[in-house]
Amino acid sequence: MSQPTVWFNPRCSKCRTAHSILAERGVDASYLEYLQEPPSVDELRRVLAMMGTTDPRAIARTGEARWKELGLDDADDDTVLAAMNTDPILIERPIVIVGDRAVVARPPERLLELLDDPATD
Repeated sequence: MSQPTVWFNPRCSKCRTAHSILAERGVDASYLEYLQEPPSVDELRRVLAMMGTTDPRAIARTGEARWKELGLDDADDDTVLAAMNTDPILIERPIVIVGDRAVVARPPERLLELLDDPATD
């Protein structure tokens, strides 16, 4: 299995739980604090493709106050992706990437889909 990458917010309990699950399994992961280093629009698109979708709402925090402030409910995909790059608080967390697959680990146990999948070896 390739080393997982976790889009991580240390203040998020779901992220910390995902970290614990990986640590308990002895999995060495790379942690990207995406609030400090926001992913580019191209990287967001790449992760969406790994999830089998093009819809940025699949990784968006649509209940976030900033989402409402920006009026993104009816925005097109390009506008949503640009907003997620500019305001990474809009990105759901944690996102776990292993090889060419990714999941939003909510609940955190969803990351086991990647760890237990022989296709990610």
